[in-house]
Amino acid sequence: MYELVSKYKDRFLTAILLVAIVGAIFIINNKMVIWSVLGLIFLLSFHESLKLFDIKNDYLYVGATLIWLVAYFLNKPHEIILLLSVGAISYLAYTKELNQKLLYPFLYPSFSILMVYSLYLHHGVISLVWLVVTVAFTDICAFFVGKKFGKTPFSPSSPNKTLEGVIGGVIFGTLFGTIIGSIYVGVISSVVITLFVSIFSVFGDLFESYLKREAEVKDSGNILPGHGGVLDRVDGYLFGVVFLYILLEIR
Repeated sequence: MYELVSKYKDRFLTAILLVAIVGAIFIINNKMVIWSVLGLIFLLSFHESLKLFDIKNDYLYVGATLIWLVAYFLNKPHEIILLLSVGAISYLAYTKELNQKLLYPFLYPSFSILMVYSLYLHHGVISLVWLVVTVAFTDICAFFVGKKFGKTPFSPSSPNKTLEGVIGGVIFGTLFGTIIGSIYVGVISSVVITLFVSIFSVFGDLFESYLKREAEVKDSGNILPGHGGVLDRVDGYLFGVVFLYILLEIR
């Protein structure tokens, strides 16, 4: 354990700082604070996604900023992207000219981060704690279990990820996430929902790994020492939140 901590010192220090910040935000539990922090994540992730998709268009930053400003006043902010998609399809039908690539950053990561804000508005800060605990423990435990017991490669998209690590991550992520979720929905529902969130958070991580391999980069950015970019840290949440929000809505 000590060798792992020493080897990944920057990673652990950054993680501790992030935990402290996230903890403070949850304790404050204020709409403006949550919106502001998610907005920062939204814009930084959007910037990194432009690089991954190899898009050079400064006007997209204006669009992303306007979307987040409008999101503050909406009940279901993620539906902005649905309206944007309909508008883009209508434009394509009318002109037969549309650079579809420009839509990618609005689908990934924008849609999911807007859904995180929708999750908070509809289900409160406890749902965000549930999401963070589930995905964080899935990621952390997958890392340690994989380092200790990992032998079987999980996917070509992420050569360092092992099946043993993924299984361990999902087990512990589901265990710890269920503890939080049961406060809100009861034990049985919490187990089922948390399991789905944990599993698909792994594929969120995998999808970002695929994008990085396609872009031939190691990390999405370098803003977080030991972790890379913001997308490298939130990739699991981008898939996990979709299932958490939908399952809570249909429960």
